[in-house]
Amino acid sequence: MIKVCALQDNTLEEFKALFKNYYDELDCGEDIEHLLNEYVLADYLAGLIKIDVLYEGEAIAGFAIYQIDDIDNEWNLKEGWGDIREIYVSPSFRRQGLGKFLLYTAEMKLKESGADKAYCLPYEAAVPFFTACGYKDALEYCEDLNCNIFEKLSLDNCECKK
Repeated sequence: MIKVCALQDNTLEEFKALFKNYYDELDCGEDIEHLLNEYVLADYLAGLIKIDVLYEGEAIAGFAIYQIDDIDNEWNLKEGWGDIREIYVSPSFRRQGLGKFLLYTAEMKLKESGADKAYCLPYEAAVPFFTACGYKDALEYCEDLNCNIFEKLSLDNCECKK
């Protein structure tokens, strides 16, 4: 059975391992422990971001990190918009629709929290995924992350094409 739940204390270590795998896959050269502790988990505990964990059966298969951009948040690119900051599915669980399910769940939670639109800053290999899920190139460039901004102008119909 597939389910998505907010990060909990009892899944924190598994999330950290998954996050490390994600950043290793991105090959960013970041200090992952520092990034996790000083930014990701600190922002999560402060209520600035949401972290959901994806389960396939009993196994943690992925995660999504998202927020509604707000002036109080250090990362505030589009005030009031939903920001899909990170989405990851472990390689052994890919190509089963789990990433789309995870993204759809994050979008629905953003909409329930008041966001009507969302954006993401995908690395090049993730562009087809986000495009299939209704995101379009906004023809805006984010110099900080060296990528284009992709937008979904309505969260009323959060579904992805096959």
